[in-house]
Amino acid sequence: MRVLLVGSGGREHALAWKLTQSPTMGELHAAPGNPGIARLGQCHPVRAEDGEGLLDLAVDLSADLVVIGPEAPLVAGVGDELRHAGISVFGPGHGAARLEGSKSFAKDVMLAAGVPTARTLAVARPPCVLKADGLAAGKGVFVCRSQSELDAALPAAASFGGRLVIEELLEGGEVSLLALADGREVVALPPAQDYKRLEDGDRGPNTGGMGSLSPVPDLDPNAVEEMLETVHRPVLAELAARDTPFVGVLFAGLMLTAEGPRVLEFNCRFGDPETQSIVPLLEGDLLAALAAAAAGELAGVELPAASGAAVTVVLAAEEYPADGDAGTPIAGVDEAEAAGALVFHSGTALRDGRLVTNGGRVLGVTGLGETLAEAREAAYDAARQIRFRGARMRTDIARKAGALHG
Repeated sequence: MRVLLVGSGGREHALAWKLTQSPTMGELHAAPGNPGIARLGQCHPVRAEDGEGLLDLAVDLSADLVVIGPEAPLVAGVGDELRHAGISVFGPGHGAARLEGSKSFAKDVMLAAGVPTARTLAVARPPCVLKADGLAAGKGVFVCRSQSELDAALPAAASFGGRLVIEELLEGGEVSLLALADGREVVALPPAQDYKRLEDGDRGPNTGGMGSLSPVPDLDPNAVEEMLETVHRPVLAELAARDTPFVGVLFAGLMLTAEGPRVLEFNCRFGDPETQSIVPLLEGDLLAALAAAAAGELAGVELPAASGAAVTVVLAAEEYPADGDAGTPIAGVDEAEAAGALVFHSGTALRDGRLVTNGGRVLGVTGLGETLAEAREAAYDAARQIRFRGARMRTDIARKAGALHG
């Protein structure tokens, strides 16, 4: 099978790493890719949002499947352009991707589908949560427990443009539950937790994610099935009824409250950095599962998880999330990999044959182990081998973990 993977981040590198293990993989191509993906397949200088360029590339390659990683091209309707040309695509069209592209649209769908979520508030008063309605690269959510936090959040949220959504502040542990969807059926992936705040102790500004772990302790298969039944399947049915079937990854960010799971947000793609912790645990053929979903044939597909755990630690630029870094030499990746870790490239480039920084979140280091504690130790032992000027990371990823950990 000839596959075109769209995107250039750590999520796409993790997917490329897993997809190339499939016995059905013939050629892997990526647009635009990154230096890590380039070790696994051929990269092409086409931007992820360039629908016309991606269509031309997919046709030239005679691609059997296009897997779209980032949210921006999905919300922009790149998947529709490709499908209209007869190309098989894993990733929702514009209509279904509005689940992530518009918080107010997602609220409307959940209301119609009877999916439990946070109440929408008419007025912003603490405690509350402010959300930018559109895409914000994971940085458009502001938790306001005090008036001072609300005063700071209002202009920051408004800077993203568009509407603001005001919600009640829910309390509990957060879980990311990703499921492959073919428009009707769903197949759950191992649940994960991510760490959104920049600093230890869940302090500092929201980021795209500073680390993740999988599986989530204390969350058994029965609880996962309950979430699919109360969240994913009703949303799929509602979108199908609106003639916008969802084909791709339906990612529910959930708060486990005392009253049961409540949806915080939906994403229309694989999470980052959750994917870096989820895919190393998957047994079976992920490529075959994505192709089956794209064809509307997920029924009977299984992707069991291996025993053990995975922990991912993100190495970010000094000024992230306010700014990234470009051109700073990176050392120690080979040593980290030699220690047994997986190193996924998020914001890197090659300059004169040398690996350098090229973004805010630069690398994700994933450690594996029989327990979360072992996986955590492996991730940090490897992450400490990697060096670049200004590198920063949280030191508490997976230190406290569980379905009840907020």
